[in-house]
Amino acid sequence: VQLVESGGDLVQTGGSLRLSCAASGNTFSINNMGWHRQAPGKKRELVATITTSGGSTSYADFVKGRFTISRDNAKNTMYLQMNSLKPEDTAVYYCNAGGYYLGSHYSAWGQGTQVTVSS
Repeated sequence: VQLVESGGDLVQTGGSLRLSCAASGNTFSINNMGWHRQAPGKKRELVATITTSGGSTSYADFVKGRFTISRDNAKNTMYLQMNSLKPEDTAVYYCNAGGYYLGSHYSAWGQGTQVTVSS
């Protein structure tokens, strides 16, 4: 599975962005997908996850009520709608997909997209 993120940009505090993650390859094997982020000098942290069907989602406390994760299986694309952005949301955002292929678990990552929120 290959993942490509897009949508990162420079935005002012209180603004909105929508990130996209396009999956290709053995997308039928994907079970769960998620967004992570890594700010300079900090560890990568989980932002939100979504199941294959899109019926179950989870969010880190620091984005609850502001971010919404979704996916369009027909387009093999996952999204992260980010509203009410804060300077502390500044980070590189990574897309992740996990599943099983030929009996083995895998975890795939995209190259990341930069989100910068100015104060």
